[in-house]
Amino acid sequence: MAVRVQEADFDVGAELARLTDGNRRIGGLAVFVGLVREMHVREGYHRDLVDALTLEHYPGMTETALQEIEAEAQKRWPLEATLIVHRYGRMEPGERIVLVAVGSPHREAAFEACEFLVDWLKTKAPFWKLEDTPKGEQWVGAHQEDDAAAARWEKK
Repeated sequence: MAVRVQEADFDVGAELARLTDGNRRIGGLAVFVGLVREMHVREGYHRDLVDALTLEHYPGMTETALQEIEAEAQKRWPLEATLIVHRYGRMEPGERIVLVAVGSPHREAAFEACEFLVDWLKTKAPFWKLEDTPKGEQWVGAHQEDDAAAARWEKK
């Protein structure tokens, strides 16, 4: 169970090897890797070229929020291993932003927990996104689609 917020890139293969090393109870590993797109999506359409994306955060507060999200996944599913690596700083299209990996004895739990983590990271993690476009810099606001995806995981 690990959460890291870092400026440096990460090696997906090395991270997954460390996550599963020696744990023979893992029967399924679900992985999500988020990348910087070269086009920003607005209202369902690809618009505005993106030259770079800068992610800002508050150290300490961000790690705590990610740990709380990870702990919620641990409560909901039988998980053997989880990893969240989230980058900050300036990144160009094609660069990795986030790695979410979930290991469980069963694939269904791994898939669901991974999807949950990604949905909640998008809406509950305190990161601020600034896009550098040919038209200038612009802050990225919340998206209704992300809020709807996260809302389905709310306990009733």
